[in-house]
Amino acid sequence: MIDTYFPDIIGQNRVKRALEFYIDGFKKTSCIPHLMFTAPRGCGKTTMATAMAKNLEVNGSIKPLITINCSTIKSLKQFFNMIVIPHMVETDATVLFDECSELPKDVTMALLTITNPNKDNRNEFSYEDYNVVFDFRRLSFMFATTEGQSIFHALMDRMERIDLEEYKLDELGKIVMMGLKDYTVVPKTLESISSVLRGNARAGQKMAMKMKLYLDAKGKTHFDNKDWKELCGKLGILPLGISIQELNLMRYMARKKATRLTELSAVTGLSKGAIQKDYELYLSKMGLMEIQPEGRSLTSKGLEYLNELDGIKKNKPNKARKK
Repeated sequence: MIDTYFPDIIGQNRVKRALEFYIDGFKKTSCIPHLMFTAPRGCGKTTMATAMAKNLEVNGSIKPLITINCSTIKSLKQFFNMIVIPHMVETDATVLFDECSELPKDVTMALLTITNPNKDNRNEFSYEDYNVVFDFRRLSFMFATTEGQSIFHALMDRMERIDLEEYKLDELGKIVMMGLKDYTVVPKTLESISSVLRGNARAGQKMAMKMKLYLDAKGKTHFDNKDWKELCGKLGILPLGISIQELNLMRYMARKKATRLTELSAVTGLSKGAIQKDYELYLSKMGLMEIQPEGRSLTSKGLEYLNELDGIKKNKPNKARKK
């Protein structure tokens, strides 16, 4: 049934099985639990939630999907006047609260009451002149965030949490090929392409667009390793998908045994927060650097990465330096 419910979703089989369970229940009860989709940026939270919404039918028709960018909600008054009253009163709908960590506090507090579980699957909420009934046999709530730790714990407790899995290389390759349906790619080359996508489905979609632009410009429909090397050269694509800023950090760390965060910030011009939250996370994940009490340092794998990138023979670093 997974392929029937989610024909266009690559991978995420554990997640799809859980959602299949809720879809089957919906067919009998017209209800699903409030779902919270969590994953890093670009890993398919919104895509998966949208695919889930397409399976929620009432009287043979898919319920309308209302997607809310929560960063645009500034107050409870705005939430009611612009979203609740026009779209949630006496109607069938699926509501996706995207990037819900950005919800203002008063809206979060209201949602605690609105989503409070009970046997009737409905709640009332009064605001100013409005008394709104939220009937969860007609309304389905889904939430998505990259910052699960920032969601108020009591609201998170109202949810069934759906954590997306990290994509495997072969799955990323399939995502790339979904955007290249009229083209062919050498299998080994596709593996190399997948290795720079950082486990990110959105990066796979963007890479397919770049490959298509490259092939169309050359009047070709087949992409091989020579094409990949040329594209990497044109776009500055590095092994493992390392960014230029991450590479710069690695080069600074290679200068000595340990480098303090303050020093890295000073020499790169990046804030400490940017280094901690954006750049060193991936380097640590890939085993290229480590954080110790005395500072940041490259691992042996990180040093090997730099040596290979710079064309230094693995077993002859001193000879290479003399040259």
